[in-house]
Amino acid sequence: MLKKVFGSAVFGVEATTITVEVNVDSGIGYHLVGLPDNAIKESNYRIAAALQNNGYKIPGKKITINMAPADLRKEGSAYDLTLTIGILAASKQIQAENLEEYLIMGELSLDGSLQPIKGALPIAVKAREEGFKGFILPRQNAKEAAIVNDLQVFGVDNIKQVINFFDKGDSLEETIVDTRKEFYKNLDFPEFDFSDVKGQESIKRCMEIAAAGGHNIILIGPPGSGKTMLAKRLPSILPPMTLHEALETTKIHSVVGRVKEHAGLMAQRPFRSPHHTISDVALVGGGAYPQPGEISLSHNGVLFLDELPEFKRGVLEVMRQPLEDREVTISRAKFTVTYPSSFMLVASMNPSPGGYFNDPDAPVTSSPAEMQRYLSKISGPLLDRIDIHIEVTPVPFEKLSEERKGETSVEIRKRVTAARDIQTKRFTELENVHYNAQMNTKQIREYCKLDKGSLDLLKSAMERLNLSARAYDRILKVARTIADLESSSDVNGNHISEAIQYRSLDREGWLG
Repeated sequence: MLKKVFGSAVFGVEATTITVEVNVDSGIGYHLVGLPDNAIKESNYRIAAALQNNGYKIPGKKITINMAPADLRKEGSAYDLTLTIGILAASKQIQAENLEEYLIMGELSLDGSLQPIKGALPIAVKAREEGFKGFILPRQNAKEAAIVNDLQVFGVDNIKQVINFFDKGDSLEETIVDTRKEFYKNLDFPEFDFSDVKGQESIKRCMEIAAAGGHNIILIGPPGSGKTMLAKRLPSILPPMTLHEALETTKIHSVVGRVKEHAGLMAQRPFRSPHHTISDVALVGGGAYPQPGEISLSHNGVLFLDELPEFKRGVLEVMRQPLEDREVTISRAKFTVTYPSSFMLVASMNPSPGGYFNDPDAPVTSSPAEMQRYLSKISGPLLDRIDIHIEVTPVPFEKLSEERKGETSVEIRKRVTAARDIQTKRFTELENVHYNAQMNTKQIREYCKLDKGSLDLLKSAMERLNLSARAYDRILKVARTIADLESSSDVNGNHISEAIQYRSLDREGWLG
């Protein structure tokens, strides 16, 4: 007897429905076709034990299973439940009249309990698109899948529940999530807060400007000056995620199984901080069967690269294109996947190999040649994509011992959100520009017009401080953001003079 049951495969951040055709006929043998990987080929052992421990068995007949489309490679153990229900229905051990109305996924343990799967959210989105009535999956993933409206989601603990649902008509508990309520409930509780940072008022101001304009930023300072502490608090002042951004972000994390068990929608912006030994594939994404890398996992959030010169140069260079295009495309012989990667880059570095620069009291000093070699590990094209360079100095004892709390992240975020709203209105008609950091040269000329006094100030600063040509556009972009924070329609001399301060690495003596 032939029975069809439905599962799903995830490629990139999109799912494809897989039709599992199970045919039980006279004879003997177990044949699984349709490009399954080793995890799926081994499923017959898990299925046999799970059925045996729950009062059922694999029939001693010829079983042929085809996973269509047959030319698409299937991988992972999430098809165990799909195959099991198909075998039971095809061998008439259970009645399953409404089997084709449901999409079924889950990994089996030997006792019949279910283990969580990856990609529950994109699978649920596809199930709704294709008109399935419901989605049956492990309970650990149910809340994640229930984000999708107009689809019944049933989280189950054991295969026995699924068998009784189809065979005896027992009801399953539907998981219902009020997506909007869930989203807004977790919106305003950042883990780290700027009020914890003592002193560093100028750096906080710099971080506020970076957040308001979506500018990439690099912090340069000796060990212990607070670079990492400040970077970790940046997501707390970024504008709250929209529902669309939250869905997009959750989908990427779902694909790699990074959504916490029994968790639904991600409401906080991601903060990723990979170690400097990371490979280029782990950073950008890829592999024989491509998976998202760190830059995609930080989509709509912050990617923090601590000790930037310690990263391998090749690893840093592969970031150049994603920083520009805000997506990364991975091509293989048979298919191509594209992952979104619109993130804010925050980098930190010591000013020299020893960690201290021009400090006569420093415990470790470096020669000018050693410094130059250290700084030259960061290429010009990569620095060209970083708008703000700021020097971080150690906090004096008087500031550290102060009892007074600093400004909270919530207060700073209000100003940042107001500035972003101005930019959203400004760029309404532009498809790929949402905030100031994304402006190209033509848009800079249009939205960052200077009066004669401001132009003279910028010219004088560039000549006196030996600023490079690439600094010109960056200064104008940052000045535009500073003006937006003040709700000013024009960019004036004050905005230009503040923006000039944030180009440390362009000055003579830093990078030659």
